Amino acid sequence: QLQLVESGGGLVEPGGSLRLSCAASGFTLADYTIAWFRRAPGKEREGVSCISRTGRVTAYADSVKGRFTSSRDNAKNTVYLQMNSLKPEDTGVYYCAAVRGYYLCAGDTFNGYEYNYWGQGTQVTVSS
Repeated sequence: QLQLVESGGGLVEPGGSLRLSCAASGFTLADYTIAWFRRAPGKEREGVSCISRTGRVTAYADSVKGRFTSSRDNAKNTVYLQMNSLKPEDTGVYYCAAVRGYYLCAGDTFNGYEYNYWGQGTQVTVSS
């Protein structure tokens, strides 16, 4: 079965860090451009980051730029989102999404792609 599974979410205090993982099974993640999205309570889903197939190109939402870093280990069929200096407004459910092929990771363009696979999401809560 084809799956994309997030992990690593949890409760953290403001200023803390979390590292999210997105692991694929049933397909080869190296063939896909990967994006991270999040949904805060009562708000629409928003794009967080994008990473190219090779990991050489990344893009970030202005709200997380300088604090979040996306990376990938294709040998492990896994992508990561390192989140530092977390703020309460970062709270939400985080999803990874995969689209097959070479897609542009720049600006907010990745918000409009039709993704082949979505994970179930992992909860991130930033609170004192």
